[in-house]
Amino acid sequence: MFETLSLRFRVFLFFAFVALGGVAAVCVALWLGYRQLAEPEALSAFVTSGAVAAFVIVGLVTWVWMLFDENVAKAVDRLATDMRARAHADIESDLDQQTAKYLGDLAPAAAAVTSNLTDMKNGLAQQVMRETTKISGEKAHLEAVLSDLPTGVVICTASHQVVFYNGRARDLLERCGAVGLDRSLVGLLGAAPIEAAYAQLLEAPHEACADLRIDIPEKRLRLGVGMRLLDPLPDSDQSPAYVLTLRQAHLTDLPCGEHIPVPREATFDFALMHARPSKDVMEHRLEDLCYVIFDTETTGLMPDRGDEVCQIAATRVVGGKMVQGEVMDTLVNPGRKIPLSATNVHGITDAMVEDAPDFNTAGRAFHGFADGAVLIAHNAPFDMAFFYRAQASIGARFDHPVLDTVLLSAVLYGQNAQHSLDAIADRLEVTIPEEARHTALGDALATTEVFLKMLPMLQAKGIETFGDLLAETRKHGRLLEDLNTA
Repeated sequence: MFETLSLRFRVFLFFAFVALGGVAAVCVALWLGYRQLAEPEALSAFVTSGAVAAFVIVGLVTWVWMLFDENVAKAVDRLATDMRARAHADIESDLDQQTAKYLGDLAPAAAAVTSNLTDMKNGLAQQVMRETTKISGEKAHLEAVLSDLPTGVVICTASHQVVFYNGRARDLLERCGAVGLDRSLVGLLGAAPIEAAYAQLLEAPHEACADLRIDIPEKRLRLGVGMRLLDPLPDSDQSPAYVLTLRQAHLTDLPCGEHIPVPREATFDFALMHARPSKDVMEHRLEDLCYVIFDTETTGLMPDRGDEVCQIAATRVVGGKMVQGEVMDTLVNPGRKIPLSATNVHGITDAMVEDAPDFNTAGRAFHGFADGAVLIAHNAPFDMAFFYRAQASIGARFDHPVLDTVLLSAVLYGQNAQHSLDAIADRLEVTIPEEARHTALGDALATTEVFLKMLPMLQAKGIETFGDLLAETRKHGRLLEDLNTA
């Protein structure tokens, strides 16, 4: 149990025991002396002497503890965190040896280790890059072929989670909602037809195909869908994945409406086919979770006093990587004037949001974009307050698990460090372009890069599951309370 305590708390306990032991020793010595003297009139003198001695011992030990905590315990924690950042977050700057200047040769030794580690990682990266150049070229060629297929192609796991889609599939499905990696396809097309066709193919001979038609009248869309099972994964007892081919039926009773072209890239992560996520999010490994990292720009800092959102931006992280093709960025009409003080911060004017969707419309789109994901923001309680208060008008509950990069920074660097987005980005060598700072998309991208560098550092501290991480962040909850009441 003692080993699970933080270094600084263990140091505090050590000095507390020293002080307690010193006071106890003085008290016992004075009591023995008083008994031997056997003069009742001397009791007050012994008590006064004991109180003075106890006060001096406690004061001296406290002073030494404060020096030790500041120059040894904190320094060791900072040094360990800086080494972990260089080992796991691809930070290449030299270790700051002034952090542990009173620890003798420890700081120079740590700097030498991290320098050698960086050199080894760079050499290995160059070797891997040379070896994978041909594979990257073949992969790019395959993506180009898949992207230009005239039909939409989607590959899903047995649990109907998307692991691949091409640009045509995204084009066809965009009216139903946002298609994305590790998102449920049945949420877009409905569970009944997909699950029925899948169950039918499980009972059919190998190479069998199923053809089905899916009507979505409220979206004025009819799709012709072909489904075929893929071969089971080697050495796997999981049910087989399947591939869908999508084509749009042009019917007069279900007009297609205006077509909006989208990029024709193919998006995939076939590692998702091997994932065995737990049904309990608390038991999910951190790298197995899907994250939506977002930011808002607002008319002010008081959501409970009428301030509104005027921009929402978000990215998706799947399998520990940002999905390049899955980004949300929209201006929002706040339904009120944007104060000049707010415009001076984020640059959004009334004219820019005049034709933008209102918050209810944008909120529904964001809710769909974040389906099944853990939400992450910097100072998340502020951003989430706007969504929580509008759940009824949006028509959706924001019951997603939420993480905050302020608390993640505290877990890694301690509460006494600076936890602003700029400070965290500076520590992790994340560059935020000046023109992108205080824009929703710029801050969301910066927060995403920060989180992706934090993720391996958290795992290196032994934080493997979402439950582990939540337990650690709760220890620092006071930070957010102070931040949002300042």
